Amino acid sequence: MSRRLTLRPLSTLRIAVLTGVAAGALLVPATAAFATDPTPTPGASDATPADKEALAKKKAEDARTLKEAEARKAAEAQKAGGKDFPRGGVAAGEAPAQDDNTGTLIGSATGALLLAGAGTYVLRRRTTARRDS
Repeated sequence: MSRRLTLRPLSTLRIAVLTGVAAGALLVPATAAFATDPTPTPGASDATPADKEALAKKKAEDARTLKEAEARKAAEAQKAGGKDFPRGGVAAGEAPAQDDNTGTLIGSATGALLLAGAGTYVLRRRTTARRDS
Protein backbone atom coordinates (compact mmCIF):
# COMPACT_ATOMS: atom_id res chain seq x y z
CA MET A 1 0.00 0.00 0.00
CA SER A 2 1.57 3.26 -1.03
CA ARG A 3 1.05 6.45 0.85
CA ARG A 4 0.29 9.60 -1.02
CA LEU A 5 1.44 13.04 -0.02
CA THR A 6 -1.46 14.73 1.68
CA LEU A 7 -0.92 18.22 2.96
CA ARG A 8 -3.39 19.89 5.20
CA PRO A 9 -4.84 23.14 3.82
CA LEU A 10 -3.29 25.20 6.62
CA SER A 11 0.16 23.72 5.95
CA THR A 12 -0.17 24.41 2.22
CA LEU A 13 -1.18 27.99 2.89
CA ARG A 14 1.76 28.48 5.24
CA ILE A 15 4.20 27.15 2.64
CA ALA A 16 2.72 29.41 -0.04
CA VAL A 17 2.91 32.50 2.18
CA LEU A 18 6.48 31.83 3.28
CA THR A 19 7.59 31.19 -0.30
CA GLY A 20 5.93 34.41 -1.43
CA VAL A 21 7.55 36.45 1.33
CA ALA A 22 11.00 35.00 0.63
CA ALA A 23 10.65 35.55 -3.14
CA GLY A 24 9.53 39.13 -2.52
CA ALA A 25 12.52 39.76 -0.26
CA LEU A 26 14.81 38.58 -3.03
CA LEU A 27 13.08 40.46 -5.83
CA VAL A 28 12.66 43.83 -4.10
CA PRO A 29 16.33 44.83 -4.64
CA ALA A 30 15.79 44.31 -8.37
CA THR A 31 13.47 47.29 -8.40
CA ALA A 32 16.50 49.50 -7.80
CA ALA A 33 17.60 48.65 -11.31
CA PHE A 34 14.67 50.59 -12.71
CA ALA A 35 15.04 53.69 -10.53
CA THR A 36 18.01 55.27 -12.28
CA ASP A 37 17.07 58.94 -11.91
CA PRO A 38 17.05 60.02 -8.25
CA THR A 39 15.25 63.32 -8.91
CA PRO A 40 11.55 63.10 -9.72
CA THR A 41 10.20 65.23 -12.53
CA PRO A 42 6.72 66.72 -12.52
CA GLY A 43 4.15 65.01 -14.72
CA ALA A 44 2.99 66.55 -17.99
CA SER A 45 -0.56 67.06 -16.76
CA ASP A 46 0.54 68.54 -13.42
CA ALA A 47 2.27 71.65 -14.74
CA THR A 48 0.65 74.63 -16.40
CA PRO A 49 2.49 76.61 -19.11
CA ALA A 50 3.44 79.26 -16.52
CA ASP A 51 4.88 76.56 -14.25
CA LYS A 52 6.83 75.08 -17.14
CA GLU A 53 8.25 78.48 -18.03
CA ALA A 54 9.27 79.16 -14.41
CA LEU A 55 10.86 75.70 -14.21
CA ALA A 56 12.82 76.32 -17.41
CA LYS A 57 14.06 79.67 -16.08
CA LYS A 58 15.09 78.06 -12.79
CA LYS A 59 16.99 75.30 -14.58
CA ALA A 60 18.76 77.81 -16.83
CA GLU A 61 19.70 79.95 -13.83
CA ASP A 62 20.99 76.92 -11.91
CA ALA A 63 23.05 75.79 -14.90
CA ARG A 64 24.55 79.29 -15.31
CA THR A 65 25.38 79.49 -11.59
CA LEU A 66 27.00 76.04 -11.72
CA LYS A 67 29.11 76.99 -14.75
CA GLU A 68 30.24 80.19 -13.06
CA ALA A 69 31.23 78.27 -9.91
CA GLU A 70 33.18 75.72 -11.98
CA ALA A 71 34.94 78.51 -13.86
CA ARG A 72 35.92 80.16 -10.55
CA LYS A 73 37.25 76.86 -9.17
CA ALA A 74 39.22 76.22 -12.35
CA ALA A 75 40.71 79.71 -12.25
CA GLU A 76 41.72 79.29 -8.61
CA ALA A 77 43.26 75.90 -9.33
CA GLN A 78 45.17 77.39 -12.29
CA LYS A 79 46.55 80.16 -10.06
CA ALA A 80 47.46 77.79 -7.23
CA GLY A 81 48.95 74.91 -9.18
CA GLY A 82 49.99 76.50 -12.44
CA LYS A 83 49.23 73.28 -14.32
CA ASP A 84 46.22 72.55 -16.46
CA PHE A 85 44.72 69.36 -15.04
CA PRO A 86 41.86 67.57 -16.76
CA ARG A 87 38.49 68.24 -15.14
CA GLY A 88 37.62 64.56 -14.78
CA GLY A 89 35.38 62.05 -16.46
CA VAL A 90 35.98 61.61 -20.16
CA ALA A 91 38.38 64.57 -20.22
CA ALA A 92 40.66 62.63 -17.87
CA GLY A 93 40.59 59.55 -20.09
CA GLU A 94 37.89 57.65 -18.24
CA ALA A 95 35.48 55.68 -20.36
CA PRO A 96 31.79 56.60 -20.09
CA ALA A 97 29.83 54.34 -17.77
CA GLN A 98 27.74 51.60 -19.36
CA ASP A 99 25.63 50.72 -16.33
CA ASP A 100 22.41 48.96 -17.28
CA ASN A 101 21.97 47.08 -13.96
CA THR A 102 21.71 43.65 -15.53
CA GLY A 103 23.86 42.28 -12.72
CA THR A 104 21.22 43.22 -10.17
CA LEU A 105 18.47 41.57 -12.19
CA ILE A 106 20.49 38.40 -12.83
CA GLY A 107 21.47 38.16 -9.16
CA SER A 108 17.89 38.52 -7.98
CA ALA A 109 16.63 35.93 -10.46
CA THR A 110 19.40 33.52 -9.46
CA GLY A 111 18.59 33.99 -5.78
CA ALA A 112 14.89 33.33 -6.39
CA LEU A 113 15.70 30.14 -8.30
CA LEU A 114 18.06 28.95 -5.56
CA LEU A 115 15.41 29.63 -2.94
CA ALA A 116 12.80 27.72 -4.93
CA GLY A 117 15.20 24.79 -5.37
CA ALA A 118 16.05 24.73 -1.67
CA GLY A 119 12.37 24.83 -0.76
CA THR A 120 11.63 21.93 -3.08
CA TYR A 121 14.50 19.94 -1.58
CA VAL A 122 13.28 20.54 1.97
CA LEU A 123 9.70 19.56 1.10
CA ARG A 124 10.88 16.35 -0.55
CA ARG A 125 13.01 15.45 2.48
CA ARG A 126 10.06 16.01 4.78
CA THR A 127 7.76 13.81 2.72
CA THR A 128 10.40 11.08 2.55
CA ALA A 129 10.87 11.25 6.32
CA ARG A 130 7.12 10.94 6.85
CA ARG A 131 6.94 7.87 4.60
CA ASP A 132 9.85 6.16 6.36
CA SER A 133 8.48 6.66 9.85
